[in-house]
Amino acid sequence: MELLWTIAELFFALILIVASLFLSAMFFEAYRRRNNNKHIDSPAFFEDPTSLKQVPCPHLVDPAEKYISLIIPAFNEEHRLPAALDETIDYLDKRAAMDKSFTYEVLIVDDGSADGTKRVAFDYVRKNSVDNVRVILLGRNHGKGEAIRKGMLHARGEILLMLDADGATKVNDLEKLEIASAEDTKDGKSGFRIADIPVAAFGSRAHLEEKALATRKWYRNFLMKGFHIVVLMAAGPGIRDTQCGFKMFTRAAARKLFTNIRLKRWCFDVELVFLCKQFGIPMLEISVNWSEIPGSKVNLLSIPNMLWELALMSVGYRTRLWKISY
Repeated sequence: MELLWTIAELFFALILIVASLFLSAMFFEAYRRRNNNKHIDSPAFFEDPTSLKQVPCPHLVDPAEKYISLIIPAFNEEHRLPAALDETIDYLDKRAAMDKSFTYEVLIVDDGSADGTKRVAFDYVRKNSVDNVRVILLGRNHGKGEAIRKGMLHARGEILLMLDADGATKVNDLEKLEIASAEDTKDGKSGFRIADIPVAAFGSRAHLEEKALATRKWYRNFLMKGFHIVVLMAAGPGIRDTQCGFKMFTRAAARKLFTNIRLKRWCFDVELVFLCKQFGIPMLEISVNWSEIPGSKVNLLSIPNMLWELALMSVGYRTRLWKISY
């Protein structure tokens, strides 16, 4: 009996040590990220692959030069990216031909890909010009959140749309987000500029949840349900589907959000919801069409990273180590 008590005490001590090390690591990482505005030093230019000339790199604080910017994060997307870009650029060109005020840019952010993603991306720059398609190279892999943040910080649009490289959401669904955002910002006023009024429109697959449960792989359903519970605890209610990769922000909203965001990987979307609430930015959740495309980067190994980021966010903001720049 005495031996059992000794083993139990050792086991309990081990748990306390592990928990202490985990909490110490979390506080250290939260402290390290307290100055969030300079995750990665920003390059001062884009390179035109045709002329090899250096094109000045704009910043989100500058006035808008385009109507819309589309930010596409890409990590090892050599095979899925071409179909998504063909469909996206074809749609944008058709809208631009019908409406001369519709100007656009596509920003492809290569998040340290080890395949031919960079080559594919620059092929589209050559075909469409560096004014309409630009590539940002992060050098090494930092995570989807950091890739989106980097693209947003150097976008020129009045409205900024983030979408995934797999083409899971059809690009023409941006019209739903545009209409909802315009209605929310107008509010009976005339002569308003959508870029100047902070609004966030979140594409949502919540209406597809019942069908998704029946067709998705079991571990993705497990991830989805568990993640929803943890998100409610970390950011509170408001958006049913935080993880859809189809989100639109006015320039005013993007300035507030993407100069403050700290999470770099899967859970940056949850931080966006949290920050919208802190800034009082209206959040709209709009149903979009979505289809699962083979090659997803989400798997069982994503669970620890997701939980780590959500815990890190909670510690960072609740201890006020992470201060919000208003």
